[in-house]
Amino acid sequence: MTRTLRIGTRGSALALAQTGTVAEALKAAGAQVEIVVVKTPGDLSDAPIAQIGIGVFTSALRDALANDEIDVAVHSYKDLPTAPDPRLTLAAVPQREDPRDALVARDGLTLGELPQGSTVGTGSPRRAAQLEALGLGLNIVPLRGNVDTRIGKVRNGELDAVVLARAGISRLGRTSEITENLEPIQMLPAPAQGALAVECRVDDVDAEHLIQSTLDDSASRAAVTAERAMLAALEAGCSAPVGALADVVEDLDDDGKVVYRLSLRGVAATPENDLLRASATGDLTEAEGLGRALAAELLDLGAAVLSGPEA
Repeated sequence: MTRTLRIGTRGSALALAQTGTVAEALKAAGAQVEIVVVKTPGDLSDAPIAQIGIGVFTSALRDALANDEIDVAVHSYKDLPTAPDPRLTLAAVPQREDPRDALVARDGLTLGELPQGSTVGTGSPRRAAQLEALGLGLNIVPLRGNVDTRIGKVRNGELDAVVLARAGISRLGRTSEITENLEPIQMLPAPAQGALAVECRVDDVDAEHLIQSTLDDSASRAAVTAERAMLAALEAGCSAPVGALADVVEDLDDDGKVVYRLSLRGVAATPENDLLRASATGDLTEAEGLGRALAAELLDLGAAVLSGPEA
């Protein structure tokens, strides 16, 4: 490719770090790249995500891409709406970072060591619901801001702990500040947490081919496809208390041959805010169907369906 690829990103430290990994991989493949910072409504508001809505961090990037102001957009995959944008194509899902949530707490404490009544900050209803379900007597408080702002509230004593995506902390080189990685049995992450989505225009086949051949990881794509299919089938947005995690696991077929399958776990809330859990296993090629099937099971168990502004 002879032209310079303009890679669009938000201007936060985390977004720039994520985009930097994409840019470096493309440069290593021989492409010329330029990073373009795009302002989004989410960067200009301190309101809770539930109020300003799903897609608030991605719509401006997508519009800039569709309008030929940039050639590539790099998103945190979990920020994307589940409905596809017909103007664009998902060219690559790079190898996923560790999808777990992580605790940053005062005095190096773990979740189980925090005294009852400790204030724990999170901007995620999913995290809040799962923390409360653990029955530890914690005081869960709402929280917005970038990674530095959130961790700073622990350092200055305003909060006893915060829960963040481990991937974001890792991409910023701050894993030494994590006091506990929260295992999925305690807290299932958001669908596609830790994954990036790299989009280009649907008619830009040269860019799509280069990005896909350079960056796409088939196992990561299959896993997040299953997770987001579950999310979409529940009609739930990023503010809904829904968690999902798919893993690629080894299995034996009927002839005793080793094959790889997807193992998907999901959690969703009932209208009374009780948490329901389910799991399923299927073929890698059936990721979307696996996600929909698990969503159907959760709905049969009584999971709430959220749509519209509340989702």
